[in-house]
Amino acid sequence: MDGNDRRIVGLAGAAHALVHTYELSVPILVGIWLAEFATTAAELGIVVAVGMALFGIGALPGGVLADRYGSRKLIALCLVGMGGSFLVLSVAPGAAAGAIGSVPVISTSPAVIAIAVALVLWGAAASVYHPAGLALISKGVSEQGRGFALHGMAGNIGIAAGPLATTVMLAFLDWETVAAVLAVPAFVAAAATLFVDVDERSSSASQTQSDDVDESTHRSDDDEEDDTPDTIGEFLDVSMMVAKSAFAFVFVVVMMNGLYYRGVLTFLPELLAGLETFQPIEIAGEPQEPANYVYSGLLAVGIAGQYVGGRLTERLSPGQGIAYAFGALAVLAVLFLPLASMGAAPLLLVSAVLGFALFIVQPIYQAAVAEYTPESARGLSYGYTYLGNFGVGALGAGLAGVILTYSNQTVLFLVFALIAGIASGVGVLLLRR
Repeated sequence: MDGNDRRIVGLAGAAHALVHTYELSVPILVGIWLAEFATTAAELGIVVAVGMALFGIGALPGGVLADRYGSRKLIALCLVGMGGSFLVLSVAPGAAAGAIGSVPVISTSPAVIAIAVALVLWGAAASVYHPAGLALISKGVSEQGRGFALHGMAGNIGIAAGPLATTVMLAFLDWETVAAVLAVPAFVAAAATLFVDVDERSSSASQTQSDDVDESTHRSDDDEEDDTPDTIGEFLDVSMMVAKSAFAFVFVVVMMNGLYYRGVLTFLPELLAGLETFQPIEIAGEPQEPANYVYSGLLAVGIAGQYVGGRLTERLSPGQGIAYAFGALAVLAVLFLPLASMGAAPLLLVSAVLGFALFIVQPIYQAAVAEYTPESARGLSYGYTYLGNFGVGALGAGLAGVILTYSNQTVLFLVFALIAGIASGVGVLLLRR
C-alpha cells in the first residue's frame, strides 16, 4: 500500500470501528437504564429498535449522498453526528426508579424521551457510514482486497471493544459521564477525516464497482461499471428486477439474521446479569457486573467467526452455508438457557459458541447476495441487504423487549430459534433451485 492507501484505510477503519463501538455499547447501557428509570424492557426495546432501524434505512440514501458529495465529507458528518448523539445521551435528565409494573409500553419520562432522541440521532448519522466508507476504499485504494480486509477487521475490533470499554469505564464513572467520554473519539476522528490529505479517486481500478464489496471483504471482481439508478423510475425498474431474482429468498435470510442478531444482543447483558453465576461483585468498594465482561468476550469471539465464515464460502455453496449456519443458531437458541443455568463453565462455553455463530453467518449471506443477484443490480442489492439487516432487523430489539416484559426468557429464545429456523429453511430452498 502507498501512503494514500494507508491514510484512507486508517480513516475508514477508525470510523468503522467507532460505528460498531457505539452500536454495541448501547446494550450495556440498557441494563442501567432499566434499573435507574421507571421504564420497561418493552419501552426501551422499542426505543432501541427505532434508532437501529434508522441505521439501516439510511443506507440507501447514504449511498446516493456519497456519490454526490464525496465520501470523506459524509464520513466526517457521520462521526460528528454520532459524537453529538452521545453528548445528548450524557445530559439525559435523571429520574428516580419506580415500580415499573405500572409503566405503560410508551411513557413520557423525560429521561426515556432524551434516550430516544439520542438513539434516533445516532441511527441517522451512523446509517451513511457503510456506503460512504466502502465507496471511499473502492475508489481510492489501489490494493482494494487488502484494504477491505483491514476495514472489516477494524469493524470487528469496534464490536468487541465498545462493550468492553463501556464496562470498564462504568466501574469508575456514572453512565452519563461514560456517554460523554465515548463521544470524544468521534470528534477527533471527524477532524482527522477532514484535515488528513487523501485522494478519493487515486485507485487505478477506480472504475471497479464499489458496491460489490461488503465489510466481510467479499467482492465480485467482474463488475466493471456503476449501474446505480439515477431516477425514481430506474430505481423501481432495477428493484423489480432484483425482486424477481433469487435475491428475494436471500433478503428473507438477511431480515431473519437482523432480527436474531439485534433481538438477542440488545438484552443479553441484562439476561446474563440475572443468572446466579453472574451476581454483582465488589472490587475496591465499587460494584462490578461480570456479565458485561462475558458479553464483551462473546463479541470478541465473533472475530474468529467472521474469518471462518469467509473461508467456508470457498468450500460450501451459499445455500449450504445458510442452511447449516442458521440451523446451528436455532439449536443454540434452544440450548442456551439450559446450558447457562448449569454453572460458569457451561455458560462461558455456550456464550463463546453463540458469539462465534452469530458472526460466522455474515460472510455467508453476503456471499449469497453476490451469487443470487443480477450482476447489473449488485450495488442496489447490497443496499437492500443493509436495509434488511439493520433496518428491518432492528425490530428484533422491540420484539425482545415486549417478550421479556409480558412473557419470559424461555419464550424469547424459542422465538429466536424459530427465526433462525426460517432462515435455515430458506437455505434449503436455495439448494433446491
